[in-house]
Amino acid sequence: MNIGSFLLMRQEILLLAIILLLIICEIFISQNKKSSIIHLAIFLFGIHTIVGFFAIEESEIFGGMFRTNGLIHFFKNVLNIGVLIILLQSADWLQEKIVHENRGTEFFVLLFSSLLGMYFMISSGDFLMFYLGLELSMLPVAALAAYETTQRKSSEAGIKLILSSALASGVSLFGISMLYATTGSIYFNDIIEVITATNLSILGLILFFAGLGFKISLVPFHFWTADVYEGAPISIASYLSVISKGAAIFILMILLFTVLKPLMHIWENIIYVIAVATMFIGNLFALRQQNMKRFLAFSSIAQAGFILLGLIIGNQLGAATVVYFVLVYVFSNLAAFGVVQAISLRTGKEKMSDYEGLYRTNPNLSLVMMLALFSLAGIPPVAGFFGKFFLFTAAASEGYYILVFIAVVNVTISLYYYLLVVRAMFLRQSDTAIPFFKNNLYMRLGLIIAVLGILILGIYSPVYDYIYELSKNIL
Repeated sequence: MNIGSFLLMRQEILLLAIILLLIICEIFISQNKKSSIIHLAIFLFGIHTIVGFFAIEESEIFGGMFRTNGLIHFFKNVLNIGVLIILLQSADWLQEKIVHENRGTEFFVLLFSSLLGMYFMISSGDFLMFYLGLELSMLPVAALAAYETTQRKSSEAGIKLILSSALASGVSLFGISMLYATTGSIYFNDIIEVITATNLSILGLILFFAGLGFKISLVPFHFWTADVYEGAPISIASYLSVISKGAAIFILMILLFTVLKPLMHIWENIIYVIAVATMFIGNLFALRQQNMKRFLAFSSIAQAGFILLGLIIGNQLGAATVVYFVLVYVFSNLAAFGVVQAISLRTGKEKMSDYEGLYRTNPNLSLVMMLALFSLAGIPPVAGFFGKFFLFTAAASEGYYILVFIAVVNVTISLYYYLLVVRAMFLRQSDTAIPFFKNNLYMRLGLIIAVLGILILGIYSPVYDYIYELSKNIL
């Protein structure tokens, strides 16, 4: 292996360099200029995001522990875009509540460290690299969930997340050990050739799936989600909802479609049952929510159920629909969380009833929220409609008509509770409506990028064709 081989890890190396540079800046920048670190971090990560769009060759290093191809590289760029939007939406919160406590740099170091772990997780070529990436991606987020130290709910969210993730990691690792016991290897390429449907390998599959099901918030591994989202800072709730979940879905898709493909007759039945339960429980519990963060938490659980429609078919079409849906979900969910964060920061209000009459005082924010909710609900012509349409088409093409019908029923349920928010903003009036306020530049830019993603992905269909071509790399 030569120095040039390390260029396959250029995203990881560049992100690590940004982390180290921020730590150095924290040491040398004086206390009254700490806010400049926010601008520096966003600027550096913006450059990192742009660099990620340069093409990279398909190869592997470290004896196959780390690998990359077009689809993996593309998905890292999806994660980069999502994190950049989160950083833009978090800038005001950091400036007003975190920097004066001298904890601004730590926020970026923890967030980027978690993203670095996700890079290694989705590029892993064996279970050792996968597990190291999984742990690195989760532990910093638990600290971030408890970042608002003056809020009891934030501390509670951090404790719940670290305990739940520790249990999930242990279960997943136990499953990996069983797969190793039946195959004699931790390398994905070796496991594919020898794995068979023995009792031990099936139990290993179930336990491994359960561990990742926690990160994706699949039923019945979803109990932590609403409480953690409600207690954590909104930027971290959006990170968990979009970035953490997206990375877990991607690596699960790769492993199911390749390493565990010989056990497809087992895991497709598991996914079928969990998809139905996740869609119904996520949607039915969302109907009852009044807090917007809990509302979006159960909404994200339901969306995870829809994603399983693409995973269950196990082919190139399924891979393309899953990646495309996650891309759409990134923009849609971050737009919704961005509006919630903007309102919470200026007014402290997070209940659905607080949004009554919002259109009359803040029409732009109301329109952004409406587009985001329409996309999550799957209403044409925004991108969410095409994301769900492709998922349903893919499942129907393999004969899962009953599952598609159940999904359509759940889309109808979700449409009702998404429209509850729209009704509150546009049709209800309130004497105590949220007063007009103007967001700062970073927040406006973050919302604009999210809205452009929702609109462009709904109009520019070649994006899906491009993802479909890349998807053949994992099969």
